[in-house]
Amino acid sequence: MNNIMRELRAERGWSQAHLAEQLEVSRQTVNAIETGRYDPSLPLAFAIARLFETTIEEIFTP
Repeated sequence: MNNIMRELRAERGWSQAHLAEQLEVSRQTVNAIETGRYDPSLPLAFAIARLFETTIEEIFTP
């Protein structure tokens, strides 16, 4: 699954570690999602969308 998490994070000047802390996951999880190696669970996808104040569909595309 493709996503724009890296771009959204960069726009805010957040590190992967900062984003991971906000989402209560590891930095490695954030990295795996950003690089497409891991698809987040639905609850995590909702948390990501809430944090970036957008929709899941805007962040993640098939």
